[in-house]
Amino acid sequence: METNETSEVARALSVGKPARLALLWRGDRQARRDATPQNNRLSHVFEALAALGIRAEPAVYADDLALEVREQLLKLDGVFVWVNPISDGQDRTTLDAMLRDVASRGVWVSAHPDVILKMGVKEVLHRTKRLGWGTDTHLYRSARAFREEFPPRLQSAGPRVLKQNRGNGGQGVWKVELVSATSGAEIVRVLQAVRGSVPEDMSLGDFMTRCGTYFAAEGSIVDQPFQPRLPDGMIRCYMSADKVVGFGHQLVKALIPPPPEGPDSEAARPGPRIMHPASATAFQTLRTKMEAEWTPQMMQLLDIDAESLPIIWDADFLYGPRTASGEDTYVLCEINVSSVFPFPEQAPPEIARRALDRLLSAKTTRNTKND
Repeated sequence: METNETSEVARALSVGKPARLALLWRGDRQARRDATPQNNRLSHVFEALAALGIRAEPAVYADDLALEVREQLLKLDGVFVWVNPISDGQDRTTLDAMLRDVASRGVWVSAHPDVILKMGVKEVLHRTKRLGWGTDTHLYRSARAFREEFPPRLQSAGPRVLKQNRGNGGQGVWKVELVSATSGAEIVRVLQAVRGSVPEDMSLGDFMTRCGTYFAAEGSIVDQPFQPRLPDGMIRCYMSADKVVGFGHQLVKALIPPPPEGPDSEAARPGPRIMHPASATAFQTLRTKMEAEWTPQMMQLLDIDAESLPIIWDADFLYGPRTASGEDTYVLCEINVSSVFPFPEQAPPEIARRALDRLLSAKTTRNTKND
């Protein structure tokens, strides 16, 4: 059912040409040729957009198709982007340059690469550590700082979790715990969050050398304490701009040693992510904090205005220590902006409504500049 606000936006758009929007994801030329609004994982988003009168089309992307996709986007009012930071050895360097270009020419982009660099990187955990979702978080911007500062912190603070600044799928995320504390010859047990990983004992020096690649291209490493309640699961809070649109709860297995059956066994697989609506009773405390406290505080701290917030993003939380009265606390472990999927079934209508609002604003701005 349309709200009054949505109806007004729809009527305003109907005065001129219908809004046109692309949904962009990675593929190859054949996938680009074959793509339709119905034959992909985002079909429900296409349906929700069409229900509000928005003409949405696929824009399958590959680096060797960047110029072709650019020409497509320049004919449209906006684009939603679903592309991971790292995938099969590919990054977003070429894509982000193209998206910045089309955005500078008046095409609305969600999420804009500059917003991703503020929200969708692990450094956000350090920048926002003083918010209610924060914890004892540290940032290493160079291999030298890492070598000087991490060993004493590991010895004094217990098991830590290290995260490369940009990544997905558990790549570059490690649990590190001290096995032997002999000065100058510390042995650590490390476990990567990538599915199928097994614990490995090695010298701390060798492990830190292995992490040296994370500092390439102005990279960095974020360091957080390991959360003992990890087996209780992860809560994914799905956001459309500044409003919660649902939750997902999953019993994760990343950073937990595999069972005796082995890392590829059924017992080592994470549990299903159980989706819940925004109204789910179990998560109302977290919803209130996200909408009324943490998201506004994050926006102010990172200098992100309401119009620039991604249409779909999520914040992943682990359970922190319980309070003295037994209430749960929450620790932010990641914000996902680049390619949020899957999401609750309640999300597509809200995504479409938000898109309609933003597209009207973008069209108005574009028309004003052209007058």
